Amino acid sequence: MKKLINRVEDVVKEQMEGLALSRPELQVSYEPRFMWHQPKQKQVALVSGGGSGHEPLHAGFIGEGMLTGACPGEVFTSPTPDQMYECGQKVNSGEGVLFVIKNYTGDVLNFETAVELLDADGVPVGAVLTDDDVAVKDSLYTAGRRGVAGTVLVEKIVGAAAAKGYDLAQCETLARRINDNCRSFGVALSACVVPAAGKPSFVLEENEIEFGVGIHGEPGIERRSYQDVDTLVDQMFAEIMENTGYSRTLRIWNRDSSDWDEVVSPIADFTADRDYIVMVNGLGATPESELYGVFRQVARNCEKAGIRIVRNLVGNYCTSINMEGVSITLLQADEEMLSLYDAPVSTAAMTWGK
Repeated sequence: MKKLINRVEDVVKEQMEGLALSRPELQVSYEPRFMWHQPKQKQVALVSGGGSGHEPLHAGFIGEGMLTGACPGEVFTSPTPDQMYECGQKVNSGEGVLFVIKNYTGDVLNFETAVELLDADGVPVGAVLTDDDVAVKDSLYTAGRRGVAGTVLVEKIVGAAAAKGYDLAQCETLARRINDNCRSFGVALSACVVPAAGKPSFVLEENEIEFGVGIHGEPGIERRSYQDVDTLVDQMFAEIMENTGYSRTLRIWNRDSSDWDEVVSPIADFTADRDYIVMVNGLGATPESELYGVFRQVARNCEKAGIRIVRNLVGNYCTSINMEGVSITLLQADEEMLSLYDAPVSTAAMTWGK
Protein backbone atom coordinates (compact mmCIF):
# COMPACT_ATOMS: atom_id res chain seq x y z
CA MET A 1 0.00 0.00 0.00
CA LYS A 2 1.36 3.41 -1.01
CA LYS A 3 -0.63 6.36 0.29
CA LEU A 4 0.19 9.98 1.10
CA ILE A 5 -0.11 9.41 4.82
CA ASN A 6 2.12 9.06 7.86
CA ARG A 7 0.87 6.77 10.61
CA VAL A 8 -2.49 5.11 9.97
CA GLU A 9 -3.77 6.21 13.38
CA ASP A 10 -3.08 9.88 12.54
CA VAL A 11 -4.77 9.99 9.13
CA VAL A 12 -8.03 11.73 10.08
CA LYS A 13 -6.46 14.24 12.50
CA GLU A 14 -3.74 15.29 10.06
CA GLN A 15 -6.19 15.68 7.20
CA MET A 16 -8.41 17.83 9.43
CA GLU A 17 -5.37 19.97 10.24
CA GLY A 18 -4.62 20.43 6.55
CA LEU A 19 -8.20 21.41 5.71
CA ALA A 20 -8.27 23.92 8.56
CA LEU A 21 -4.97 25.46 7.41
CA SER A 22 -6.30 25.77 3.85
CA ARG A 23 -9.58 27.39 4.99
CA PRO A 24 -8.79 29.88 7.80
CA GLU A 25 -12.50 30.55 8.36
CA LEU A 26 -12.92 26.99 9.65
CA GLN A 27 -12.56 26.17 13.32
CA VAL A 28 -11.60 22.75 14.59
CA SER A 29 -11.86 20.67 17.74
CA TYR A 30 -9.68 17.57 18.01
CA GLU A 31 -11.10 16.17 21.24
CA PRO A 32 -13.80 15.33 20.40
CA ARG A 33 -13.32 15.79 16.65
CA PHE A 34 -15.51 18.18 14.72
CA MET A 35 -15.15 21.21 12.47
CA TRP A 36 -17.39 24.24 12.10
CA HIS A 37 -17.69 27.80 10.92
CA GLN A 38 -19.56 30.79 12.30
CA PRO A 39 -22.26 32.06 9.90
CA LYS A 40 -22.60 35.80 9.38
CA GLN A 41 -26.03 35.85 11.04
CA LYS A 42 -28.09 33.79 13.48
CA GLN A 43 -29.61 30.85 11.64
CA VAL A 44 -30.48 27.19 11.90
CA ALA A 45 -27.24 25.22 12.17
CA LEU A 46 -26.89 22.37 9.68
CA VAL A 47 -24.62 19.55 10.88
CA SER A 48 -23.69 16.26 9.24
CA GLY A 49 -20.92 13.72 9.52
CA GLY A 50 -19.95 10.10 9.20
CA GLY A 51 -16.93 7.94 8.65
CA SER A 52 -14.00 9.59 6.90
CA GLY A 53 -13.01 8.39 3.45
CA HIS A 54 -15.87 10.05 1.55
CA GLU A 55 -14.23 13.45 1.11
CA PRO A 56 -15.14 16.11 0.31
CA LEU A 57 -18.27 14.86 2.11
CA HIS A 58 -18.77 16.22 4.76
CA ALA A 59 -16.13 18.62 6.06
CA GLY A 60 -15.39 19.93 2.57
CA PHE A 61 -18.91 21.36 2.49
CA ILE A 62 -18.65 23.49 5.65
CA GLY A 63 -19.11 27.17 4.89
CA GLU A 64 -21.51 29.94 3.98
CA GLY A 65 -24.61 28.56 2.30
CA MET A 66 -24.02 24.93 3.21
CA LEU A 67 -23.01 23.04 6.38
CA THR A 68 -22.35 24.77 9.68
CA GLY A 69 -20.45 21.83 11.12
CA ALA A 70 -19.32 18.28 10.45
CA CYS A 71 -18.21 15.36 12.61
CA PRO A 72 -15.64 13.02 10.99
CA GLY A 73 -15.22 9.50 12.33
CA GLU A 74 -12.29 7.25 11.60
CA VAL A 75 -12.19 5.91 8.03
CA PHE A 76 -15.51 4.17 7.29
CA THR A 77 -16.39 4.33 11.01
CA SER A 78 -19.23 6.33 12.52
CA PRO A 79 -18.42 9.35 14.66
CA THR A 80 -19.41 9.05 18.29
CA PRO A 81 -22.34 10.76 20.07
CA ASP A 82 -20.02 13.08 22.01
CA GLN A 83 -18.68 14.49 18.72
CA MET A 84 -22.19 15.25 17.48
CA TYR A 85 -23.35 16.57 20.85
CA GLU A 86 -20.39 18.91 21.33
CA CYS A 87 -20.63 20.12 17.73
CA GLY A 88 -24.33 20.81 18.14
CA GLN A 89 -23.69 22.81 21.29
CA LYS A 90 -20.94 24.81 19.59
CA VAL A 91 -22.89 25.78 16.45
CA ASN A 92 -26.29 26.46 18.00
CA SER A 93 -27.04 30.18 17.70
CA GLY A 94 -30.46 29.86 19.32
CA GLU A 95 -32.27 28.92 16.12
CA GLY A 96 -31.72 25.18 16.57
CA VAL A 97 -29.65 22.40 15.03
CA LEU A 98 -30.63 20.08 12.18
CA PHE A 99 -28.65 16.85 11.76
CA VAL A 100 -28.39 15.31 8.27
CA ILE A 101 -27.76 11.59 8.73
CA LYS A 102 -26.82 9.08 6.03
CA ASN A 103 -28.67 5.84 6.62
CA TYR A 104 -26.02 3.61 8.16
CA THR A 105 -26.79 1.85 11.42
CA GLY A 106 -23.89 3.29 13.44
CA ASP A 107 -24.50 6.84 12.22
CA VAL A 108 -28.22 6.59 12.94
CA LEU A 109 -27.81 5.26 16.49
CA ASN A 110 -25.12 7.79 17.43
CA PHE A 111 -26.84 10.81 15.89
CA GLU A 112 -30.13 9.83 17.58
CA THR A 113 -28.32 9.75 20.92
CA ALA A 114 -26.95 13.24 20.24
CA VAL A 115 -30.46 14.48 19.36
CA GLU A 116 -31.77 13.23 22.70
CA LEU A 117 -28.87 14.77 24.64
CA LEU A 118 -29.25 18.17 22.97
CA ASP A 119 -33.00 18.12 23.50
CA ALA A 120 -32.45 17.35 27.20
CA ASP A 121 -30.27 20.49 27.33
CA GLY A 122 -33.07 22.58 25.83
CA VAL A 123 -31.52 22.92 22.37
CA PRO A 124 -34.11 22.85 19.55
CA VAL A 125 -32.97 19.93 17.40
CA GLY A 126 -34.14 17.91 14.42
CA ALA A 127 -32.88 15.03 12.31
CA VAL A 128 -33.30 14.01 8.68
CA LEU A 129 -32.25 10.65 7.25
CA THR A 130 -30.93 10.37 3.69
CA ASP A 131 -31.57 7.06 1.90
CA ASP A 132 -31.25 7.85 -1.80
CA ASP A 133 -29.42 4.68 -2.93
CA VAL A 134 -31.93 2.58 -4.89
CA ALA A 135 -29.55 -0.35 -5.49
CA VAL A 136 -30.53 -2.49 -2.51
CA LYS A 137 -32.98 -2.54 0.37
CA ASP A 138 -30.98 -3.48 3.47
CA SER A 139 -27.24 -4.10 3.23
CA LEU A 140 -24.24 -4.94 5.39
CA TYR A 141 -24.50 -1.67 7.33
CA THR A 142 -28.12 -0.56 6.96
CA ALA A 143 -31.73 -1.32 7.64
CA GLY A 144 -33.32 0.11 4.52
CA ARG A 145 -31.61 1.98 1.74
CA ARG A 146 -28.18 3.56 2.04
CA GLY A 147 -27.55 7.30 2.12
CA VAL A 148 -25.07 8.27 -0.59
CA ALA A 149 -24.33 11.17 -2.97
CA GLY A 150 -27.84 12.65 -2.80
CA THR A 151 -26.81 13.82 0.68
CA VAL A 152 -24.71 16.51 -1.03
CA LEU A 153 -27.83 18.02 -2.63
CA VAL A 154 -29.68 17.98 0.70
CA GLU A 155 -26.78 19.82 2.34
CA LYS A 156 -26.50 22.40 -0.45
CA ILE A 157 -30.19 23.23 -0.76
CA VAL A 158 -31.04 23.16 2.96
CA GLY A 159 -27.86 25.08 3.76
CA ALA A 160 -29.08 27.85 1.47
CA ALA A 161 -32.49 27.74 3.11
CA ALA A 162 -30.96 28.16 6.56
CA ALA A 163 -28.91 31.12 5.30
CA LYS A 164 -32.11 32.71 3.99
CA GLY A 165 -33.76 32.47 7.41
CA TYR A 166 -35.87 29.29 7.20
CA ASP A 167 -36.74 28.05 10.69
CA LEU A 168 -35.91 24.58 11.98
CA ALA A 169 -39.23 23.00 11.02
CA GLN A 170 -39.05 24.47 7.51
CA CYS A 171 -35.49 23.21 7.00
CA GLU A 172 -36.47 19.77 8.24
CA THR A 173 -39.51 19.55 5.94
CA LEU A 174 -37.50 20.74 2.95
CA ALA A 175 -34.71 18.21 3.60
CA ARG A 176 -37.19 15.33 3.66
CA ARG A 177 -38.82 16.51 0.44
CA ILE A 178 -35.44 16.65 -1.30
CA ASN A 179 -34.55 13.16 -0.10
CA ASP A 180 -37.94 11.77 -1.16
CA ASN A 181 -37.38 13.12 -4.69
CA CYS A 182 -33.77 11.93 -5.00
CA ARG A 183 -32.37 8.63 -6.28
CA SER A 184 -28.80 7.41 -6.72
CA PHE A 185 -27.09 4.33 -8.10
CA GLY A 186 -23.37 3.45 -8.07
CA VAL A 187 -20.97 0.98 -9.65
CA ALA A 188 -17.36 0.04 -8.91
CA LEU A 189 -14.70 -0.94 -11.42
CA SER A 190 -12.19 -1.57 -8.64
CA ALA A 191 -12.13 -1.57 -4.84
CA CYS A 192 -10.78 1.02 -2.45
CA VAL A 193 -7.92 0.48 0.01
CA VAL A 194 -8.74 1.37 3.62
CA PRO A 195 -5.48 2.53 5.29
CA ALA A 196 -5.94 0.32 8.34
CA ALA A 197 -6.41 -2.76 6.13
CA GLY A 198 -3.68 -1.99 3.62
CA LYS A 199 -5.28 -4.02 0.82
CA PRO A 200 -8.32 -3.75 -1.48
CA SER A 201 -11.62 -4.34 0.28
CA PHE A 202 -12.72 -6.76 -2.45
CA VAL A 203 -11.37 -8.17 -5.70
CA LEU A 204 -12.98 -7.98 -9.12
CA GLU A 205 -11.96 -9.91 -12.17
CA GLU A 206 -10.59 -7.89 -15.09
CA ASN A 207 -13.98 -7.76 -16.87
CA GLU A 208 -16.16 -7.49 -13.73
CA ILE A 209 -17.93 -4.57 -12.06
CA GLU A 210 -19.84 -4.38 -8.78
CA PHE A 211 -23.27 -3.22 -9.94
CA GLY A 212 -24.99 -1.23 -7.20
CA VAL A 213 -21.95 -0.83 -4.94
CA GLY A 214 -22.13 1.06 -1.63
CA ILE A 215 -19.74 3.85 -0.70
CA HIS A 216 -17.91 1.55 1.75
CA GLY A 217 -17.57 -1.15 -0.89
CA GLU A 218 -20.72 -2.99 0.19
CA PRO A 219 -22.08 -5.45 -2.39
CA GLY A 220 -24.73 -4.31 -4.81
CA ILE A 221 -27.23 -6.20 -6.92
CA GLU A 222 -24.62 -8.44 -8.51
CA ARG A 223 -21.20 -8.68 -10.06
CA ARG A 224 -21.60 -8.51 -13.80
CA SER A 225 -19.42 -8.25 -16.85
CA TYR A 226 -18.41 -4.83 -18.12
CA GLN A 227 -19.01 -3.97 -21.78
CA ASP A 228 -18.66 -0.22 -22.33
CA VAL A 229 -19.66 3.07 -20.71
CA ASP A 230 -22.83 3.64 -22.72
CA THR A 231 -24.21 0.19 -21.89
CA LEU A 232 -23.33 0.62 -18.22
CA VAL A 233 -24.99 4.03 -17.98
CA ASP A 234 -28.10 2.69 -19.70
CA GLN A 235 -28.30 -0.08 -17.08
CA MET A 236 -27.79 2.34 -14.18
CA PHE A 237 -30.34 4.79 -15.55
CA ALA A 238 -32.91 2.00 -15.92
CA GLU A 239 -32.46 1.04 -12.25
CA ILE A 240 -33.06 4.64 -11.19
CA MET A 241 -36.12 5.21 -13.36
CA GLU A 242 -37.79 1.86 -12.71
CA ASN A 243 -37.60 2.27 -8.94
CA THR A 244 -41.21 3.09 -8.02
CA GLY A 245 -43.70 2.24 -5.30
CA TYR A 246 -41.16 2.21 -2.46
CA SER A 247 -42.17 3.28 1.05
CA ARG A 248 -40.25 3.09 4.30
CA THR A 249 -40.82 3.81 7.97
CA LEU A 250 -38.89 6.85 9.20
CA ARG A 251 -38.14 7.83 12.77
CA ILE A 252 -38.87 11.55 13.15
CA TRP A 253 -37.95 13.51 16.25
CA ASN A 254 -41.02 15.12 17.82
CA ARG A 255 -39.89 18.27 19.60
CA ASP A 256 -43.22 18.63 21.43
CA SER A 257 -43.06 15.20 23.07
CA SER A 258 -39.25 14.84 23.08
CA ASP A 259 -39.62 11.41 21.55
CA TRP A 260 -39.39 9.61 18.21
CA ASP A 261 -42.45 9.17 15.97
CA GLU A 262 -42.58 6.47 13.33
CA VAL A 263 -44.03 7.65 10.02
CA VAL A 264 -44.51 5.71 6.79
CA SER A 265 -43.15 7.82 3.94
CA PRO A 266 -43.11 6.99 0.19
CA ILE A 267 -40.50 8.12 -2.29
CA ALA A 268 -41.83 10.28 -5.12
CA ASP A 269 -42.44 8.88 -8.58
CA PHE A 270 -40.19 10.28 -11.31
CA THR A 271 -42.19 11.79 -14.15
CA ALA A 272 -41.42 13.27 -17.54
CA ASP A 273 -41.63 16.97 -18.34
CA ARG A 274 -40.19 17.94 -14.97
CA ASP A 275 -36.97 19.71 -13.99
CA TYR A 276 -34.10 17.60 -12.65
CA ILE A 277 -30.70 18.19 -11.09
CA VAL A 278 -28.29 15.49 -12.24
CA MET A 279 -25.06 14.60 -10.46
CA VAL A 280 -22.37 12.34 -11.93
CA ASN A 281 -20.16 11.60 -8.95
CA GLY A 282 -16.74 10.00 -9.01
CA LEU A 283 -15.91 7.51 -6.25
CA GLY A 284 -12.33 8.69 -5.83
CA ALA A 285 -10.11 7.28 -8.59
CA THR A 286 -12.13 7.84 -11.76
CA PRO A 287 -10.65 10.43 -14.14
CA GLU A 288 -12.84 13.49 -14.58
CA SER A 289 -12.72 12.99 -18.34
CA GLU A 290 -14.44 9.64 -17.88
CA LEU A 291 -17.10 11.23 -15.66
CA TYR A 292 -17.99 13.55 -18.54
CA GLY A 293 -18.29 10.48 -20.76
CA VAL A 294 -20.81 9.15 -18.26
CA PHE A 295 -22.71 12.46 -18.20
CA ARG A 296 -22.93 12.40 -22.00
CA GLN A 297 -24.86 9.13 -21.91
CA VAL A 298 -26.95 10.19 -18.89
CA ALA A 299 -28.03 13.26 -20.86
CA ARG A 300 -29.04 11.06 -23.80
CA ASN A 301 -31.11 8.84 -21.51
CA CYS A 302 -32.77 11.84 -19.91
CA GLU A 303 -33.71 13.25 -23.31
CA LYS A 304 -35.29 9.94 -24.31
CA ALA A 305 -37.23 9.83 -21.02
CA GLY A 306 -38.49 13.40 -21.37
CA ILE A 307 -36.49 14.56 -18.35
CA ARG A 308 -35.20 18.14 -18.38
CA ILE A 309 -31.70 18.49 -16.95
CA VAL A 310 -31.70 22.06 -15.65
CA ARG A 311 -28.64 21.84 -13.37
CA ASN A 312 -25.74 19.40 -13.21
CA LEU A 313 -22.72 18.50 -11.11
CA VAL A 314 -19.86 16.42 -12.51
CA GLY A 315 -16.93 15.60 -10.24
CA ASN A 316 -15.95 14.01 -6.93
CA TYR A 317 -18.42 14.91 -4.18
CA CYS A 318 -19.09 11.70 -2.22
CA THR A 319 -16.20 9.29 -2.66
CA SER A 320 -14.98 5.94 -1.37
CA ILE A 321 -11.28 6.73 -0.80
CA ASN A 322 -9.61 5.55 -4.03
CA MET A 323 -12.37 3.41 -5.51
CA GLU A 324 -12.60 3.51 -9.28
CA GLY A 325 -16.28 3.92 -10.07
CA VAL A 326 -19.16 6.32 -10.46
CA SER A 327 -22.60 7.07 -9.11
CA ILE A 328 -25.49 8.81 -10.83
CA THR A 329 -27.97 10.91 -8.86
CA LEU A 330 -31.22 12.43 -10.10
CA LEU A 331 -33.20 14.95 -8.07
CA GLN A 332 -36.69 15.84 -9.27
CA ALA A 333 -36.60 19.52 -8.33
CA ASP A 334 -39.27 22.15 -7.84
CA GLU A 335 -38.85 25.93 -8.13
CA GLU A 336 -37.97 26.34 -4.47
CA MET A 337 -35.23 23.70 -4.65
CA LEU A 338 -33.75 25.23 -7.81
CA SER A 339 -33.73 28.73 -6.35
CA LEU A 340 -31.95 27.51 -3.23
CA TYR A 341 -29.55 25.36 -5.25
CA ASP A 342 -28.55 28.49 -7.20
CA ALA A 343 -27.99 30.52 -4.02
CA PRO A 344 -24.37 31.49 -3.22
CA VAL A 345 -22.16 28.92 -1.52
CA SER A 346 -18.56 29.16 -0.31
CA THR A 347 -16.90 25.96 0.89
CA ALA A 348 -13.66 24.11 0.18
CA ALA A 349 -15.35 21.80 -2.33
CA MET A 350 -18.25 23.84 -3.72
CA THR A 351 -18.27 27.59 -4.43
CA TRP A 352 -20.41 29.78 -6.66
CA GLY A 353 -22.30 33.07 -6.58
CA LYS A 354 -21.41 36.14 -4.55
